Amino acid sequence: MSFQKMVACVTFAAVLAGCSSNPPATSGSSAAPAAAPAASQTTALPAKPAPAIAKPAPVATALATGSKFSKIKIGMQFEQVNDLIGTPNSITRNETGKRWIPFYFGSDVMRMQASYKGEGCLTYTGGNQFGSSGGELITITVDPAGCV
Repeated sequence: MSFQKMVACVTFAAVLAGCSSNPPATSGSSAAPAAAPAASQTTALPAKPAPAIAKPAPVATALATGSKFSKIKIGMQFEQVNDLIGTPNSITRNETGKRWIPFYFGSDVMRMQASYKGEGCLTYTGGNQFGSSGGELITITVDPAGCV
């Protein structure tokens, strides 16, 4: 027999032995399968309720009637909000984790946070990888001290 045929036979035998469906005996030399436990011996675990997923509230619960933020609603565009309440004191743009998903063309690869002194922050979608289709208001945070 040639060396290649011998290696092929040994490899085939090893693969065939590894694919066997009988597990090795664990209790000495006894090859008899272990008996299944009786139905009266099994105990059922109590069912656990599914954990509740906490979703952040998109709008602060207490918007003062005289505040700038009482004039706006979730889903408005950045330009609409600016027309109603004026331009923000500062704007910060951050990338989200969706920025690095290949072939993701959604409008939330960036977030834009507009801060209004004495009022709080507004968070907008920042657009896709190409900078378009963003600017939709997604959260309103009322915090006169400012935003982080």
